Amino acid sequence: MRQVVLDTESTGLDPGEGHRVIEIGAVELIDRRMSGRHFHHLLQPDRAIDAGAFEVHGITEAKLEDKPRFAEIADELLHFIEGAELVIHNAEFDIAFLDHELSLLGDALAHRRIADACSVLDTLALARKLHPGQRNNLDALCKRYRVDNSRRNLHSALLDAELLAEVYLAMTGGQVALALGAAASPGPTRGESSAGRSRAPLRVIRASAAEREAHRRRLLAIDDESGGTCLWRRLETPDSGSEAP
Repeated sequence: MRQVVLDTESTGLDPGEGHRVIEIGAVELIDRRMSGRHFHHLLQPDRAIDAGAFEVHGITEAKLEDKPRFAEIADELLHFIEGAELVIHNAEFDIAFLDHELSLLGDALAHRRIADACSVLDTLALARKLHPGQRNNLDALCKRYRVDNSRRNLHSALLDAELLAEVYLAMTGGQVALALGAAASPGPTRGESSAGRSRAPLRVIRASAAEREAHRRRLLAIDDESGGTCLWRRLETPDSGSEAP
């Protein structure tokens, strides 16, 4: 199963007011494991960034002056997400911005929508089902699922996508080899159980004569204290009822 965990930053809150995407970050999961592939671009929006948006992500217009425009990376983005399940926190917000960016392109891509390329899973909706009535923003979920978000002083699309990947795995069954380069232990092949794998023989340590004698005396004492009802004593010496202590 291929999934892409994605986040965006923008110049403001509403694409209907002409606001644009200025950062896209995404990481790839294959069968719930980080593949090591990611997509990340800062983008030139050709417009001012709202003060409120700047307070959230800290991205300045000067930082974006030499960055590509969305039209220049649109094909690369669509190729990266094609056929995957997109995992997004508050997906409606990010999808609206990405669809708006596609609509501004002056070619065949202008008629495409993100839903044409992939399906979408909204982790905010999932979190609200799992934790109704609680705070379910990314920081709250990181705290709830013990995901280290100490680097998140400001919003960053790629960092937030990485954090969301950890949160998503924790919410949906636990972390599975998230660390890049970590190899998961191979499971048994078809027809092979874990018990049937070859392994070194277990070492058998036998009790010494002194230990066996101490064990026998301990059972005799228990048997005496319990009025002859020590089950272990009777199992070991069926005729113990006639044996003198």
